Amino acid sequence: MIKPKSNEEVELMRISALMVSDALSLVAKELKPGITSAFINKMVDEFIHDNGATPSFKGYNGYPFATCISVNDAVVHGFPNDRELIDGDIVSVDIGVFKNNFHGDHAYTFAIGEIDSETQRLLRVTKESLYLAIEKCIVGNRVGDIGFTVQEYTEKKNGFGVVRELVGHGLGHKMHEDPQVPNYGRKGIGPKLIDGMVIAIEPMINLGRKEIYTESDGWTIRTVDGKVSAHFEHDVCVRPNKADILSNYAPIEAAEKKNPNLFWSY
Repeated sequence: MIKPKSNEEVELMRISALMVSDALSLVAKELKPGITSAFINKMVDEFIHDNGATPSFKGYNGYPFATCISVNDAVVHGFPNDRELIDGDIVSVDIGVFKNNFHGDHAYTFAIGEIDSETQRLLRVTKESLYLAIEKCIVGNRVGDIGFTVQEYTEKKNGFGVVRELVGHGLGHKMHEDPQVPNYGRKGIGPKLIDGMVIAIEPMINLGRKEIYTESDGWTIRTVDGKVSAHFEHDVCVRPNKADILSNYAPIEAAEKKNPNLFWSY
């Protein structure tokens, strides 16, 4: 059942969402060759607790970490580990925060050092598709309009693979609420978007084929062809004329630009 939020609840959710943005900004400052995803996870875990919140992911269905850090051909749900990151790695960082009884949940994909032109294009197009989808988050549209927009831009126009098995979702007291928000679909179908509905929109787009598989750890999702994947996610409140984005990429992008170890020109 879809649960629209009151204006007061939306503002509480904004606090959680912006804490995720702050945590991702911290990641953007620290990422470099030689650092490990385990170090990043520990840093984010401490940051969340130091700010009076708890990590949404830790303990969720038994997930053991505060973050999901997915490198290269890992699409989502990657386990932080002790492998040192290297020049050319594509690093998707997904973070959830629970504060004031509401969740914030979004993600950003970083590139360490130099990356080839096709990977640059994948990151740019995936992020652009997220904002195009957000434009559809107005009262009276339907969930299918969001998925159609992402698929049309990433798959039909740019030839990338849209993951089918993993979707965006409603957000609130629970980290996953109704409705499911696929990154593919047809215009005019699915649940109607209503005022105060808060959803996490998260294009998961592969450089190559759309097919994925789950590793033996039961969590990490990888592309079947071994090609890289990108993942960008915002928390969005549906409104009558223009969507209200509760999360904020601006401080993440500012930190990314200042970090000489990260590729930015896409």
